[in-house]
Amino acid sequence: MGKDVIIACDFAGAAETFRFLDRFTGRKPFVKIGMELFYAEGPEIVRELKRRGHRIFLDLKLHDIPNTVKKTMAVLSSLDVDIVNLHAGGTAPMMRAALEGLTRPDGTRPLLIAVTMLTSTDQQTMENDLLIREPIADVVLHYAKNAKAAGLDGVVCSPLEAAKVHEACGADFLTVTPGVRFADGDRGDQKRVMTPAEADRIGSDYIVVGRPITAAEDPVKAYERCMIEFGIRNSEFGIRNCLNKLYP
Repeated sequence: MGKDVIIACDFAGAAETFRFLDRFTGRKPFVKIGMELFYAEGPEIVRELKRRGHRIFLDLKLHDIPNTVKKTMAVLSSLDVDIVNLHAGGTAPMMRAALEGLTRPDGTRPLLIAVTMLTSTDQQTMENDLLIREPIADVVLHYAKNAKAAGLDGVVCSPLEAAKVHEACGADFLTVTPGVRFADGDRGDQKRVMTPAEADRIGSDYIVVGRPITAAEDPVKAYERCMIEFGIRNSEFGIRNCLNKLYP
């Protein structure tokens, strides 16, 4: 898989999700299914979106004892998603167990990435609530190195840390970065953010964008703007078509 914009489909149910995605006529955006939608609809929402041709990042952020995570990943591997994740804070043994559980008998598996530190967490929150006194960038980098050593494919991190993760873990170690907002948009509950263009410049592999697209008056136009700003020039609708729609 290559660089892409992943739309966070944080909707309350399947009907709302399908109404939203049906607006993307002839296109199949890469989508993220998080806890809200998965807990509301169960595995069938994943199966239906796969039938419709979407690539899926299943964002359930597993964090439990290694044996439980291993068994859960074995279940999730049957859903044929493209990316799944867990919390790096669950330790290296948990990440290794997850990888083992996710791998199918034929050796195939989805990409497995680890959440480092949530983009709603800043230095003060980390110190006061989690009692972690190290600089947040150092914590993210340590978690990323642990994930790579455990055999994972990449991490979820703020765009602010993506370049350092690549420097420490290699260009092929994926950085999936939420906390992306347009320059003229509302940050919401995100504290460590960048614009799509900034995320492009620092080397994010995938950006995860929710409300700036899903809550936009014209979600398709917002998605196209995001693709352009993130530097994706070989999209299915073409850069010229995008520019014509955005700037008539």
